[in-house]
Amino acid sequence: MNVERHWEKVYREKAPNAVSWYRPHLETSLALIEKSAPARDAAIIDVGGGESTLVDDLLAAGYRNVTILDVSHTAIEVTKKRLSAASEHVRWLAADIADAELPANAYQVWHDRAVFHFLTSMKQRIAYVRQVARAVKPGGHVIVSTFGPQGPKTCSGLSVMRYDADGLHAEFGARFRLLDSIEELHHTPFGTAQQYLYCLCRVE
Repeated sequence: MNVERHWEKVYREKAPNAVSWYRPHLETSLALIEKSAPARDAAIIDVGGGESTLVDDLLAAGYRNVTILDVSHTAIEVTKKRLSAASEHVRWLAADIADAELPANAYQVWHDRAVFHFLTSMKQRIAYVRQVARAVKPGGHVIVSTFGPQGPKTCSGLSVMRYDADGLHAEFGARFRLLDSIEELHHTPFGTAQQYLYCLCRVE
């Protein structure tokens, strides 16, 4: 499967608030970011943040060193248009996280809501964790959210992985110290409920 082609099709055919993972505000993500990086000049990367409103809320909260990465050019352009002039204060990367060229030791916070659970092969997950280990500064924080144990088995026509806190932490290994985990019931725009799991780790 061509990952970029799949997600371009999704974002071209559906409005931002017509996908199952849409939330007007990612309150849990924002709270964990503010807990991890109170300084507003902290370097933050949001992986898979294409059409998410998290960037709006980060900018509104005063963060000024934000990078948004998404495999879909369409998703990025939608958010740039929504932000208007404020988009100039954000770094935008259109790339697949598995082979994106990220600077070493560049970020104090790595945030991912709903990318990692699409990585169904061990090879994909190893590549992802290598990216995190290289790009996040020692002492930095990693926030990853996936479907929880009772979450859906598929999303957007693709199979997904489901995790509890121990299982998700095990994918990252001993260098990542698990600080907190949160289970959240997400209500989709279609009236259904999905279990999400958030894990907060510190890079040792």
